[in-house]
Amino acid sequence: MKTPKKWKMALITWLCIYPLINIIFVTVMPLIVSWHPLLKTLLTTIILVPLMGISINLLRKQVGDWLYK
Repeated sequence: MKTPKKWKMALITWLCIYPLINIIFVTVMPLIVSWHPLLKTLLTTIILVPLMGISINLLRKQVGDWLYK
């Protein structure tokens, strides 16, 4: 199978991470404002990594033709 170009994968990754981080900042961060920064980062990554795995696979299916050109 042909591998996608690195810049295309970087773009797809950014298109997934950017909105997810913004959603987490708006919804979760106000609830944990008093937490230690390391705990905030831990919770953010616990939420972000699984969501990223799901969303990047969905986006790759949507743009598969373009991704592998």
